[in-house]
Amino acid sequence: MGTTTIFIAVAVFLGLLIIGMYNSLIRKRNEVDNAFGGMDVQLKKRYDLIPNLVATVQQYASHEKELLTKVTEMRAKATSGNLNPDEKVALDNQISAGMRSIMVSVENYPDLKANENFLNLQRTLNEVESQISASRRTYNAVVTDYNNATQVFPTSIIAGMMGFKRKEVFVIPETERQNVNVKNLFN
Repeated sequence: MGTTTIFIAVAVFLGLLIIGMYNSLIRKRNEVDNAFGGMDVQLKKRYDLIPNLVATVQQYASHEKELLTKVTEMRAKATSGNLNPDEKVALDNQISAGMRSIMVSVENYPDLKANENFLNLQRTLNEVESQISASRRTYNAVVTDYNNATQVFPTSIIAGMMGFKRKEVFVIPETERQNVNVKNLFN
């Protein structure tokens, strides 16, 4: 009877351990989804600002029509709801680059820089960009925690059996890592 009791106790212990690891993985995956949702909310705020910004800049900057059209098209794609998280992050990188280009091109239009509507939009956009940055940091932290849980022994065994896949962290494109040539901004 002693051996059976030990066997049952070990089986119960292992069962509880496996259940605990599985539940931990589920919590971490849900935290990733929640963090992505938070980042998505901030991106939606940016997407909502883009049409107003584009309309304001168009009034002054007829030479920037191609850039404005491209940003508008990317916004439409981003809000279509047909993108998975990785595609959404990649598209967000492109939109960020487009928004920076618009802001740099604004330097060529002194009347636009003095327009009160544009200044309000620019302030709001700066606030939203700060919130997006904070959301990205949170997202990367929970993704890193999730990835660690799915790749470290012994939870990696449970993760593999249950189909938990590694998630991608938000990475800044190589072009954004390069130093900005301030001289070019004022030409």
